[in-house]
Amino acid sequence: MTLLIVIMMFAAYLLGSVSSAVLVCQLFRIPDPRFHGSGNPGATNVLRLGGKLPAVLVLLFDILKGTIPVWGSYFLKIEPVWLGAIAICACLGHIYPVFFGFKGGKAVATAFGAMMPIGLDLAGLLIASWVLLVAISGYSSLAAIITVALAPVFTWWIKPLYTVPVLMLSILIIARHRQNIVRLYQGKESKVWDKSKRIRE
Repeated sequence: MTLLIVIMMFAAYLLGSVSSAVLVCQLFRIPDPRFHGSGNPGATNVLRLGGKLPAVLVLLFDILKGTIPVWGSYFLKIEPVWLGAIAICACLGHIYPVFFGFKGGKAVATAFGAMMPIGLDLAGLLIASWVLLVAISGYSSLAAIITVALAPVFTWWIKPLYTVPVLMLSILIIARHRQNIVRLYQGKESKVWDKSKRIRE
């Protein structure tokens, strides 16, 4: 491992640690998403708490947190397996943000952003899968879990060289959703548009 890779991994973690959900909610005077709604500082919870515009801003910034370090590392000619490690560092920053008490989100958008440099065709497949699954089931978490599970398969079809890094990301995101998996199995998971009861993402 070279010094450049270490620097990029550290930078990715720090960028990932910037919680856009908390900052956007402060800007729009929305309750702190870490302590309201699902308790998850992500775009879905912000959508429920504050509406579409704040949620879109959170989503865009969370995507960029994954795209910027991975794309930058790609242009620095860092090898694919280390691109995966850098992507994981960005996601770990989102999940355990050093600037926000290590209480973060699920890192789905950040992982998506990290995969975007592989190609727009992969991004399109991931978006289409998530949208279709949400439309069918109404569960954001289920859509995220299945889409992330499909990501290595899509990558193998499109650019096999990046299958292992994407698989590394997929395992991390699915593990982060373990509580959602339990609630889905128990029939206790809330749907995207459910505002009438306590919300969990």
